[in-house]
Amino acid sequence: QEGTRISSKRKQNTSVVTSQLLHKNLLKAEQENWNDIAPMYKPMTKRIKEKLEELHNKYTFNSESPRVRFGENVYFEENGCIFLSKADDDEGNVDILFSTDDLGFSDAFIQRIRISPDQRYMAISLKSESSEEATCIIIKLGHFPVVKKVIPSVFSFEWATNDVLYYTTQKNLKCQNVFMTTFTYQKHTKLVYTEQDARFFVDIYLTKDRRFLTINSNSKTTSEVWLVDCRSPFELPALVQPRTKGVIYHIEHRNDELYILTTYGEPAEYKLMKASVASSSKGNWQLVYALEKKTKLVDFEMFSDDCIMFLKDAGHLYLNVISFVSHSVQSIKLPTWACEFELESHPEHTTSTCYFQLSSPVHPPKRFAYSFKENNLIEQAVQEVPIITNCHTTRLLAKSKDETLVPITVFHNMNSKELHRKPLLVHVYGAYGIDLNMSFKEEKLMLLEEGWILAYCHVRGGGELGLSWHKDGCQHNKLKGLHDLKACIMLLHELGFSQPKHTALTAASAGGVLAGALCNTDPELIRAMVLQAPFVDVLNTMMKTHLPLTTEEQEEWGNPLEDEKCMKYIKSYCPYQNIKPQCYPSVFITAYENDQRVPLTGVLQYVQKLRKAALDHASRTSKKGNWIPNIILDVQANGSHCDSSWEHSVSE
Repeated sequence: QEGTRISSKRKQNTSVVTSQLLHKNLLKAEQENWNDIAPMYKPMTKRIKEKLEELHNKYTFNSESPRVRFGENVYFEENGCIFLSKADDDEGNVDILFSTDDLGFSDAFIQRIRISPDQRYMAISLKSESSEEATCIIIKLGHFPVVKKVIPSVFSFEWATNDVLYYTTQKNLKCQNVFMTTFTYQKHTKLVYTEQDARFFVDIYLTKDRRFLTINSNSKTTSEVWLVDCRSPFELPALVQPRTKGVIYHIEHRNDELYILTTYGEPAEYKLMKASVASSSKGNWQLVYALEKKTKLVDFEMFSDDCIMFLKDAGHLYLNVISFVSHSVQSIKLPTWACEFELESHPEHTTSTCYFQLSSPVHPPKRFAYSFKENNLIEQAVQEVPIITNCHTTRLLAKSKDETLVPITVFHNMNSKELHRKPLLVHVYGAYGIDLNMSFKEEKLMLLEEGWILAYCHVRGGGELGLSWHKDGCQHNKLKGLHDLKACIMLLHELGFSQPKHTALTAASAGGVLAGALCNTDPELIRAMVLQAPFVDVLNTMMKTHLPLTTEEQEEWGNPLEDEKCMKYIKSYCPYQNIKPQCYPSVFITAYENDQRVPLTGVLQYVQKLRKAALDHASRTSKKGNWIPNIILDVQANGSHCDSSWEHSVSE
C-alpha cells in the first residue's frame, strides 16, 4: 500500500514537471520565431510609430487630467505629480505637492486619489503596469507632505471621516476583506468585513453626500450592500437587503432616504427606487424611475436636487435628468458621433453643473457641461482642438440567425470612393455585459485617415442593449454571439463595406472566444485576425478550479465540471477545441507572460495547434496559388492583461 501511494505521487509530480517543461519549450520556440519575424516589419513599424506619436501630440495637449474640487481647492495629477491650485485663480498658479518619484515609485502610475473631508490627508493608489495589484499610500498634507502609512495590495478605499479610512485588499484577483484604519488618537487597524463566497468581489463606495460608506459585495449576477454611518464609523455595518439570487443593487443617499439602483422586479433591467434608511429591505422599495427596454445604463450621478442617468439606446447616447423637486424627467440627446461617456469627479453634490467628456474611437475626448439651472448642454471649448470633420458615422442593424437585430457602428472617411475595395477592421467583444470599448485611440484615427473602414459589432453577451442583451449571450446562449458576429460581417460586405479578402477581425481578452470561434466556423469571411491577451481555451480553463477566476466565471460560461450538458456546449464553440485542417486567415496574437487572467499556456497551445492545422491543410491541397497563413505570437515579458500605458501601447 505504501509503495502505491509513493508511485502515484511521483506520477503526479512527473506530469507537473512535464507540463512545465512543455510550457517552457513552447515559449522559447515562440520567442525565437518572433525574433526571426519581427525585423521584417521594422520599416512599417517605424512609419506607424511616427504617425501615432504625431497624432498623440496633436490631440492630447488639450486633454486635461481629471480635477478634484474641494471648496476653493482644486487637486489634479499630471505625469506622476500631484498639484494644488485655487478654483478662482486665473493666473494659473499651482503648487506641486509631491511626485511618484518622491515616494520611490518611479515606474508606477497614480490610479485613484481620495482626500479626507478636512483636506489634511490624501490617500492615493499606485500601480505598475506589470502587476494587477496597487499600493495605497496615505500622506499628511502640509508645507512638507509626510507619508503616514503604506498599505500593499489595495483595491478600493474611501475616507469615512477626517482620519478614518476604509479599504479593501486584493489577493489573486479577489477582494474579500474590508479593513478600517485610523490616523489620530489610538492609531489602529481592524478587519470590518469578510466575504465567504468565492464568486463575490468586494469594493467600497462613499455616497455623494458623504453620509454613508457602502461595502458592496457583488458577483456577476447578485449583490449585497452594508452601510457604515460616517457619523459613527466605529459601529458595525448595517445590512441594507440580504443577497437574493439574480438581484443586483447599488446605493446612494439623499435627505435621509436611500436611492437604490437595482434590477429587482420585472422587467429585469435597471430601475431607480427609494426607501427610508430605517426600513431598507426590498419589500419597502418604491419605484422612482424605470428604464425603457433594451436601454443600457452607462453611469449614474447623484446631486442634491437631481440625478443624472447616462444612457445608451441602439448606440445613441443621451442623458436623463430626474428632478427630485419637480418630479420631472428631462431627456437630452447627445451628439451623434459620441460613443463613450466619461464622467468627471464631482465631490460636492450641491454643485449646479455636471461635467463629462464625450469621445469615439476616432474623436478625441471633448468636454461638455450640463447646467441644472439653465437646463442645457454646454460644449466646453479648451484651446484650439483640431476637429475631425471628414469622418462619417453610420449605424446599422444586422439580422442574426434567430431574427434578432444586432447594432453595428461604422466609421469611414467621407472622401473614400469605392468602399468595397477598402480594408475593413471589425471589432467584437460580447461578454460579461460589458460594452465594446469605443474610447478614443490614436491608431483608429490613423487607420481612418489611411482609408480603412472601422466597424464595431455590438453582439449579444455584451451590455450595449441592457441586461437582457448580456443574458441572451452568456452560458448556454454563447453561440448567439457568434451568430450575431457572422451576420454583422456578412451585412457589411453586402452593403459594400469592403470584402472578405480585405477584412480583418480584432478582439481582446474574452472577445477572443467569439473571434476565435468565427475563425473556425467561417474562416472565409476574413483575411486576418488580431488578438490581444485572448481567451481561446475556455474548456480547459473552466476545468481548472485552482485558477483565480474559475469559480466566479461560472456565471458567465457555466460549470463544465458538474454539468455534462454545459461541457458539451462549451466544447461546441471553444476556439482551441474546434481547430481543424482548413484555410485559416493570418493571425497575430499579443500575450503577456505574467497574465493572471488568461493563462499563457492556453495561448501557446492554441497557436501551436492552429499552425499545425494550417500546415496540414496546405500539404493536403497542393493547388496552385495556395497560401499558408502567417500565425504570429508576440509574448510580452512586461505589461499585464490588456492594460498598458501610452508608451507601452505605442510600441505594441
